[in-house]
Amino acid sequence: MRPSPDDEVERVDLRTDIAHSARVYDYMLGGKTNFAADRAAGDKILAEWPGAHDSALAARAVMHRMVRRLAAVHGIRQFLDVGTGIPTAPNLHEVAQDVDPSCRIVYVDNDPIVLAHARALLTGAPEGRTAYIDGDLREPGKVLADPALRETLDLRQPVALTLINLVHFLSDEAALPLVAELVAALPSGSFLALTAGTADTAPEHAAVASRRYREAGIENHLRTREQVARFFTGLELDDPGVALITHWHPDPDPDERPLPDHEVMAYAGLARKP
Repeated sequence: MRPSPDDEVERVDLRTDIAHSARVYDYMLGGKTNFAADRAAGDKILAEWPGAHDSALAARAVMHRMVRRLAAVHGIRQFLDVGTGIPTAPNLHEVAQDVDPSCRIVYVDNDPIVLAHARALLTGAPEGRTAYIDGDLREPGKVLADPALRETLDLRQPVALTLINLVHFLSDEAALPLVAELVAALPSGSFLALTAGTADTAPEHAAVASRRYREAGIENHLRTREQVARFFTGLELDDPGVALITHWHPDPDPDERPLPDHEVMAYAGLARKP
């Protein structure tokens, strides 16, 4: 019997005195699952770049559009979400299961705060199924061998691997082979959905965010468009290729001001495995 999320959290030091990327992002989104160290890091960014809040919201919104396109246009019914982050409604399973309630989702994260909220990620549509793995992109073999993944997903059928706002916390030397290993384990017809931070359009804002993250002890690596495209080597890029998150199949609210490019610091891409 697998231990409950609450049982596992009791044995983990949450280290709320140290900023964590998932909790800083939660704060930027306006969430409540963050602590003083996370808010301090976020406030330093916002003080120099007030648009960081809108940029974070745009990064979350592109995930919704990518998952919706995967399910509605490409017919994907299985999702492996690595680096899930703190639950923020609508979560990935809610978007996918809104298209088809039979969609199955496995969430993966190594933050004990996310683990504490795992039950919120395990309440999907009754026709589908969701599972949570306490795991890490840096250990793809462990993720792939976890019983929860094998019990939830059929790796003989296409799977969407979603890596949202994750790879910019790892160097190319670390991230590229790890992503490739996960993609290699998936069957033909699977997809890779990925977003990654960049300094291409907003170098001054990106420098502020990068510096403040590093000061808080959070490693980060911003990439050019060409560097982001390397994650999709050997895959068939979906339209419109690697694009700024606000340009990737935008679904603008007519009542909202479009976010200008200089306020955006992330690319998105979706690609199919032949």
